[in-house]
Amino acid sequence: MQVTAQDVANILGGEVVGDPATIITGPGKIEEAIAGDISFLSNPKYTNHVYTTDASAVLVSEDFEPEQEVTTTLIKVKDVYTSLGVLLQQFGQVEHGFSGVSDQAIVDPSARLGDNVSIAAGVVIAADVIIGNGAVIYPQVYIGKGTEIGVDTILYAGVKVMHGCFIGSNCIIWSNTVIGSDGFGFSSDEERKYNKIPQIGNVIIKNDVEIGANCAIDRATMGSTIIHEGVKLDNLIQVAHNVEIGGHTVIAGQAGIAGSSKVGKHVVVGGQVAISGHLTIADGAMIQGKSGVGGNIKEENSRWFGTPAIDYRNYLRSYAHFRNLPDMAQKIKSLEKEIAALKKSLGADEA
Repeated sequence: MQVTAQDVANILGGEVVGDPATIITGPGKIEEAIAGDISFLSNPKYTNHVYTTDASAVLVSEDFEPEQEVTTTLIKVKDVYTSLGVLLQQFGQVEHGFSGVSDQAIVDPSARLGDNVSIAAGVVIAADVIIGNGAVIYPQVYIGKGTEIGVDTILYAGVKVMHGCFIGSNCIIWSNTVIGSDGFGFSSDEERKYNKIPQIGNVIIKNDVEIGANCAIDRATMGSTIIHEGVKLDNLIQVAHNVEIGGHTVIAGQAGIAGSSKVGKHVVVGGQVAISGHLTIADGAMIQGKSGVGGNIKEENSRWFGTPAIDYRNYLRSYAHFRNLPDMAQKIKSLEKEIAALKKSLGADEA
């Protein structure tokens, strides 16, 4: 791909400061960029690189004013990071290398395929599946009976979508994720043996959801496990049966949500967070990585940290004392010795 600085400014609604005819061939990190690259400045600590970079153009904020001579072409935009995302989408468009339905795919005759669907070799599509227009199904994907896949959704290699599930439009599911595996439902009998409880629900994933690689989204025992529109899940995440995740929530890698918990909208969950079952997490909550949530979070837009998780600010205050415990213990021992010596001295005086 080859464009000019002015082309980029037009795409982003920005303003060129420098040569609008500057040729751009790809993106690059500001400290490593070469001629032809376009880079960006969103973190002030990298400002010095603007004056030394070999990048042909740099995205900067509208209010950026250079303090030294700049040899690169600047493109001023309202929001640098958002503009970067738009730009990378342009440069990152990769042809998937196949189109139509491969003769090495197994597609049940009852399946209904939309227009311009691409299905690669090794794909298995079961009975009564519906696949929307423009969907792209990579090799070795399995789509179970009665499942529906929306318009322009992409399932990367090795994804497994079990029977009766629904995936909306413009979704991206990365390799080896399993959607609709049985929830972890067992009951113990008098002999403490575990008997399986059938999981007869499904999974509903709404529009514009992206799910990373190697995630497991369990089907509901009854009803549906629901992931609402705009949710973004990192790699290696467990979503248990009957969980509901509100719109535009983001969850980092290795997090786990136990059965029947309800996570609100616009929630931010850090890596390795564990959320216990049957809980409610309020809209806008932010949960620091490695925290363990064992109770409901009722306050919207609140911040939490620790195991069990407590208010973020209270955790930091508590930690300030916790890390000083060895010194505090030593001081207490010293004080105890002084008190003992003082008591002994007073006893001697009385004698």
